[in-house]
Amino acid sequence: MEHDEFIGQVQARARLDSRGAAETATRATLETLGERIPEGLAPNLGAQLPIEIGRHLEQDRTERFELDEFWRRVTERERPGVEFPDAAFHSRAVVSVVAEAITGSGVDRLKDALTPEWEPLFEFPFEP
Repeated sequence: MEHDEFIGQVQARARLDSRGAAETATRATLETLGERIPEGLAPNLGAQLPIEIGRHLEQDRTERFELDEFWRRVTERERPGVEFPDAAFHSRAVVSVVAEAITGSGVDRLKDALTPEWEPLFEFPFEP
């Protein structure tokens, strides 16, 4: 999947008003996810995404935090005025596009790196 197609799909699924907003939602989601997943997984998954997008997964630190904290961090990283429920919806849209873009067992490895409480992140579509 190419960069423009990826961002276009995020924009459509997340119902965002611009490609810039889709870029921001993608960056916020993947940077935050990169802080949570094991270091070795980030480059593997990132290599299957467009370069400009996959690099957001590669962070300097890995932490253990729960799904609510993930969504709180995504909310902080998104545009001013984006509320928590909208940021959670956007992140689900981003992850749904990631799931389609990566091959093989990538999604299973991602899910295995997280606790079962993270399953709602992979549930899309739903109404915000």
